Amino acid sequence: MRDEAIEGVRGCVFDAYGTLFDVNAAAARCQDRLGDNWQPLAELWRAKQLQYTWLRSLMNRHAGFWQVTQDALDFALATLKIDDDALRRELLDLYFQLDAYPEVKETLTVLKDAGLKTAILSNGSPDMLSAAVGNAGIGDLLDAVYSVESVGVFKPHPSVYRLAVDGLGLDASAMSFQSSNGWDAFAAKDYGFNVIWVNRFGQTEERIPQPPDRQIKDLSALPPLVGAG
Repeated sequence: MRDEAIEGVRGCVFDAYGTLFDVNAAAARCQDRLGDNWQPLAELWRAKQLQYTWLRSLMNRHAGFWQVTQDALDFALATLKIDDDALRRELLDLYFQLDAYPEVKETLTVLKDAGLKTAILSNGSPDMLSAAVGNAGIGDLLDAVYSVESVGVFKPHPSVYRLAVDGLGLDASAMSFQSSNGWDAFAAKDYGFNVIWVNRFGQTEERIPQPPDRQIKDLSALPPLVGAG
């Protein structure tokens, strides 16, 4: 994908989990108890978390992301035959303390110094997002944090992406949307955003409309692409 700047960007909107915050961090911190199961647990937990958001949206059976997160963890623990209530509680507690990726704070600082609006747009519930933002110390670098709870349906429903448009008062064409999730990046592009796919994990391109405008490995490469560096 091209590496020249996208013209006319006045705001940058970020997915939260996997893009700003490391979704594997909770399981990683419990490696001493999970042993070799920590990575399979982290991957299965995340996979089911996303699957349940899509299924609930299609079934019109919305529940908050915290409920979905607990259900997904229970599935993962049962699949790996781990029966440990104390470990379950610890993993869930740690989900409120996820690490931000190393380049996040510096990248947001550069964007704000360049005069761009910045926001999070996430499936996360407001309390989960507030905890993650506070733990990362990036609250003063964000103009807004938007949760799908405002519309009662998960991504990639178009009403979710509209939250950022209405909230920031910018046209989709004046914003760049960043996500590490391929399906989210493609769906946001289909909605009308400029999209930069933060392909941290070397994912294969999705077979859905529409392809993102740019692809980067982490957020340190973002500022020049939106005219901020």
